[in-house]
Amino acid sequence: MIIRSLQAHIESKFFKQKAVIVTGARQVGKTTMLKQLVKKTELPFVFLNCDEANVRNTLTDISIERLKSIIGTNKIIFIDEAQRINNIGLTLKLIVDNFADVQLLVTGSSSLDLAAGIKEPLTGRKFEYHLYPFSVAELVEETNILTEEQALEKRLIYGTYPDAINYPGEEKELLLNLSNSYLFKDILALSGIRKPLQLEKLVKALALQIGNEVSYSELGQMIEADKLTVERYVDLLEQCFVVFRLSAYSNNLRNEIKKSKKIYFYDTGIRNAIIENFSTLGLRQDAGQLFENYIVSEYVKANNNKRKLAKYYFWRSFQQQEIDLIEEIDGKINAIEIKWNEKKKVKFPSTFLNAYNTNATHVINKSNYTNFLL
Repeated sequence: MIIRSLQAHIESKFFKQKAVIVTGARQVGKTTMLKQLVKKTELPFVFLNCDEANVRNTLTDISIERLKSIIGTNKIIFIDEAQRINNIGLTLKLIVDNFADVQLLVTGSSSLDLAAGIKEPLTGRKFEYHLYPFSVAELVEETNILTEEQALEKRLIYGTYPDAINYPGEEKELLLNLSNSYLFKDILALSGIRKPLQLEKLVKALALQIGNEVSYSELGQMIEADKLTVERYVDLLEQCFVVFRLSAYSNNLRNEIKKSKKIYFYDTGIRNAIIENFSTLGLRQDAGQLFENYIVSEYVKANNNKRKLAKYYFWRSFQQQEIDLIEEIDGKINAIEIKWNEKKKVKFPSTFLNAYNTNATHVINKSNYTNFLL
């Protein structure tokens, strides 16, 4: 069993009279991780899976007396897929406020209703964490750095979802099933989208444009939707942890791009499943794009798992000068270029370096990438 980087930190927050909430896409291992931690306590617990209709009915607008009968003498109450419950925040608040000696654990596969439903009721009553697919550091900890570096091509093609790692040889089938069965489940269930085919077309269009700046208007023309609908769909995909956006970094220099966006997938395996292309890198035209997506998403994972508050951007001027990734931590800026071809020479634009107090510049390629992600 691969140990998650967040496990020890989350375990240290048990029984501090606050809810522990873990969000993340479906099938990234939220339930598995928390069940391991619960088992380790050796305390009695009750597990409630909100994908089950009877559990949803029970937890909606529940009374304290009903909660008492459910919790009984258990010391842990584990509510799985909590975003499926209407007004879940009020239910969670009742548990935290009225059962001081009981640890409340909560998972959510989207931030749609869960985030909207818990913010106000649980202010000051929760520790919240996000779990991603396996990170480079987690996989290296399980094996070793050489083994992981040798698996780079496999990671670019199949990604790092637990199923893709734990069932070698079956990655393609598992990822196709995941992308078809689970990827849009919460979006369609919670958002009231009436045209799922439009959403499917949009996701495929985004998958073909990773690493490129996107135009909501152009995407709208491709899927026959207006700009606002496209933006709403992208918001929903982001809230369900399928994709994430990078904005253009700008301090209002005249020649900077200011309003553009780049959209990446949290997992390259899911991206490849969406376009149904699991070809080896030698047969692909998008190896550079895949590597860029992989490195950017791994930066997000690494800083999240280290509990570092980081912001991410890209930078480009109207003269086509660009920097792939701008990482801002505690006000310090790191400029990062990502190149699949390790022999390609890189020169950071003087326009950027003269305008911004840059802490460090890095060129990441397939020979040195682990140096930056561990």
